[in-house]
Amino acid sequence: MPTNPPPAPQPPQPVTSTPVPARAGRKEWTALAVLMLPLLLVSMDVSVLYFAVPAINADLEPTGTQQLWIFDIYAFVLAGLLMTMGSLGDRVGRRKLLLCGAAAFGAASLTAAYASSPELLIAARAVLGIGGATLMPSTLALVRTLFRDPGQRATAIGIWSGVLVAGVALGSVLSGLLVEFFWWGSVFLVNLPAMALLLALAPVLIPESRDPRPGRFDVLSVPLSLAAVLPVVYGLKEIPSEGPRPQYVVSIAVSLVFAVLFVHRQRTAASPLISPALFRGARGFGPAVALNLVSSFAVMGSAYFTTQYLQSVLGKSALEAALWALLPSVLIGCGAPVATALVRRGVDRAYVVAGGFGVAACGCGLLFLADTDALWTVLAGAGVLACGTVVVGSQLTDLALGSAPAEKAGAAASLMETGQEFGGALGMAVLGSIGTGVYRHEMPSGAPTEARETLGGALAAAGHLPSPAADALTAAARSAFTSGMHVAALVGAGVLLAAAGVAAGALRGAFPKPAPSRSWGSAPDPAPQTPEGL
Repeated sequence: MPTNPPPAPQPPQPVTSTPVPARAGRKEWTALAVLMLPLLLVSMDVSVLYFAVPAINADLEPTGTQQLWIFDIYAFVLAGLLMTMGSLGDRVGRRKLLLCGAAAFGAASLTAAYASSPELLIAARAVLGIGGATLMPSTLALVRTLFRDPGQRATAIGIWSGVLVAGVALGSVLSGLLVEFFWWGSVFLVNLPAMALLLALAPVLIPESRDPRPGRFDVLSVPLSLAAVLPVVYGLKEIPSEGPRPQYVVSIAVSLVFAVLFVHRQRTAASPLISPALFRGARGFGPAVALNLVSSFAVMGSAYFTTQYLQSVLGKSALEAALWALLPSVLIGCGAPVATALVRRGVDRAYVVAGGFGVAACGCGLLFLADTDALWTVLAGAGVLACGTVVVGSQLTDLALGSAPAEKAGAAASLMETGQEFGGALGMAVLGSIGTGVYRHEMPSGAPTEARETLGGALAAAGHLPSPAADALTAAARSAFTSGMHVAALVGAGVLLAAAGVAAGALRGAFPKPAPSRSWGSAPDPAPQTPEGL
């Protein structure tokens, strides 16, 4: 019986596999350390004038309005230009923009240190804000391109988040120490060595990256973004101290109108400043931006009370208060590593973010328990709150950058940072106004008018009264302020717990599963892929 011939042997089929992202080695981690220099200095410059203002006033004799602009212009320009500079970096190159920003930041620091008039110092601070707006999104976008392995990127972003938060606390202490032993201009000169090091090392360690098809730069979006951000930040910043006066309410309303126009422009322009595709491409990007705003709302709103509590309730000097305020920063260094460890053990990162919000709410709970002589309770509350928000910020930033296309990393980073700036201003306005309202309600009706407005006014009024009356007024004011802090802490805790619930639901499944990660200093895999965005 004939038999069928055996089938002809088939050639071996190629085995397909998903490309493994090239892992970062020592060069990339060294580059990260270099990138932390400008980030630290930009965050420090938010608070570096806290103790230098009296010396500046004595030397330059600015008017009251000029003094406010010396202090505030940096934060206003920084917040207003973040979106513009993030998008610009995607187009011209993030490393190029980083180096330009570092040069501008260094030159402005030198000018500010030797400013001979209030007008020159205000102008120098404005240029510092422009430089800061180029540096912050550039550093975060370059982290995205340097670390393409998800596990390594999460660790790097955790470090980035911790440095950003710690810089604000360190700035005030450094300011106090420098002004104590040198002249006020020294608070700006500390920027120069770091910027020189960045300019020398960045071209060697950091590869250039940009959007290969950026389209034309939409010039009209720039003034629209400024008009959408600056008036609302200004209004929210002034409301806690001045109350909801008509000009501040109008400022916020005008900002909202321009925000609508800005969004419309981004949806209709051929090459928008902020591509709507960022929100459509991955379902976690929009919630990450919104939840990061809530996190900043809580931490900056609480800082409004803790700084005043240390100085005006406990009666510590400004430098003493700043040194005590460094202690909560110890817990900041624990937040991101613990979150990363939980993720590597398989915990869904949606629950890690929700847990971070829960921890932050516990910090608000500790602030609620503080009385008028509770230094350690307040410090513990501030530390726990900061630790929880660093967990939240590091995970949400990783989600936003990981879900955004590499070519749009600058725009994604700028959106996260703009939301953070807006959230901080909103937290100070809302929680500060709540605390102020409780304070005014709690103060005795027979107290002097200025004492019923603010705690600082009460302490000033007490200085003109005989001892028994002064002691009674001071005690009443400190008690009223603490009551206001209690109510604000409860509101903050409620907002954070609500955010925890939203995070657990909205972010479930939004994070990619992390791959097993080797040590930070391991060598890159052979034949790495071409870096994204080049």
